[in-house]
Amino acid sequence: MNYCFQCGTKLINKQCNNEGEIPYCNKCKMFRFPTFSSAISAIVLNPDKNKVLLIQQYGRKDNILVAGYINKGEDAEQTLVREIKEETGLNVKDYQYMKSSYYEKTNTLMCNFICVVDSEDLSQVNEEVDKAEWFSFEEALKNIKSKSLAEEFLIYAFKKMNYI
Repeated sequence: MNYCFQCGTKLINKQCNNEGEIPYCNKCKMFRFPTFSSAISAIVLNPDKNKVLLIQQYGRKDNILVAGYINKGEDAEQTLVREIKEETGLNVKDYQYMKSSYYEKTNTLMCNFICVVDSEDLSQVNEEVDKAEWFSFEEALKNIKSKSLAEEFLIYAFKKMNYI
């Protein structure tokens, strides 16, 4: 962030208590804390909790996790349920927060959940998803996009589940 969103003045870096150097507007006399987007990422398990859903989107052949941006007025849990329903047609039965990670490429804080859905039926997958497929845990690890945040989340969850 280089300019004040309020008045357009070029920001300077100024010490802000224990926060370190923060962009500051000399005209408004206000610190302008950097903003970023928030999104969810979901490790979707089938009802028997022995398969993981991976998807492909936007013409890419990489397998990733279901994910989506948090809308204004929505909390992360509402986004989780909405995104899974919108993209796959599946209903979330249970979920647990896993961890978060900042994704610099899109300036987004990703909040990862693991959840169980009500069915393995993928007949309601929407147009945002090019392909959706269930994988065993072992196959999911082999097929998830390598060196991606999705892979990091999957490995973290599998360790928590004592799978690896």
